[in-house]
Amino acid sequence: MGYTLQYYDLVLACIAASLAAGFVVGYATPIAFELSVTVFAVVAIGFVVHAMFVNGPVDELEDLTEEVEPEDVPAVLSPLETPE
Repeated sequence: MGYTLQYYDLVLACIAASLAAGFVVGYATPIAFELSVTVFAVVAIGFVVHAMFVNGPVDELEDLTEEVEPEDVPAVLSPLETPE
């Protein structure tokens, strides 16, 4: 079973790449370091906003109101003891 890239993996990579680009541009060009980091940080914020609000982790608003039974939660995430 191989690992496949998901949307949120790409979002994290884009956030890191935009911040790294801000550092590189600020260091390697005559553009002020503070300005370049700030501009590219705004780009990173754009990726975060898109991931949270435009292409959020739920399909519909009704998904947010569904209650989950403790038995349905994976054992890794559950603070409860699992019956054996």
